[in-house]
Amino acid sequence: DIAKKIDETFNNLRPWHVVQLARHPSRPLFTDHVHAMCDDWIELHGDRAFGDDGAIATGFASIGGHKVLLVGNRKGKNLQERVKYNFGCAHPEGYRKAIAKMKLAEKTGLPIVTLINTPGAYPGVGAEERGQSMAIAESIRDMSGLKVPIVCVTIGEGGSGGALGIGVGDRYLIMENAYYSVISPEGCAAILWHDGKKAEDAADVLKLTPKDTVRLGITDEIVQEPKGGAHRNPREASEMLKAAIVRNLEELLEIYKGKDGVNRLMELRYRKLRKFGEFKIV
Repeated sequence: DIAKKIDETFNNLRPWHVVQLARHPSRPLFTDHVHAMCDDWIELHGDRAFGDDGAIATGFASIGGHKVLLVGNRKGKNLQERVKYNFGCAHPEGYRKAIAKMKLAEKTGLPIVTLINTPGAYPGVGAEERGQSMAIAESIRDMSGLKVPIVCVTIGEGGSGGALGIGVGDRYLIMENAYYSVISPEGCAAILWHDGKKAEDAADVLKLTPKDTVRLGITDEIVQEPKGGAHRNPREASEMLKAAIVRNLEELLEIYKGKDGVNRLMELRYRKLRKFGEFKIV
């Protein structure tokens, strides 16, 4: 029957198929999850230096009874919005806005939740002139030291430094049909084989699927999606995402509010980050 066929298909996806699902035009985006998960949402704007980059949204929200600072990549629902938000590719002012609001959350003791969905940071001349690489590096550095719980989730594309810029924390979740990679498959194919059409082959070798990232210790947990992908039932997908976020938040808040909580939280995060890149000499 149809349900059995869907199970067979989605249990045997190639990495390139996962990338295509992560980019599905009907896949729920940051704004969809905000409306479905949050009891309230007050957006905060601007980096207090250059401007307000719409590709990264920041604001106060309430999720499952927990007040949080919510940060996420915003792609846009139609062509006009996608152009306005630069297809989710942030400029330096986006990362500076994000880290400024995260530091505000730290001052007020609010946990932070980030929803990541970007092919990468914008690589244009203007972005480079305004310090794109420095903005991302400073964001990574500052997030690693924030003394509040942080839950990061890749909800679609998790591409390169653009994803890392708002992706450092205590728990890193990834949705079942999302991907997380050092570079897009097309970019990898162009570098390795000088042929972007070999993106499917690149996806195979990049180890970018949720199962790969959990196995390699890059992500902590896969958030299940409705049968056939989040685009088939966006509301249910948001409910499943909310449940995973709330559960991880509550676990971290228990540590944070316990005896010597801040130091304990920071020690666990330090150990987590230090484990990245482990290797064995054979």
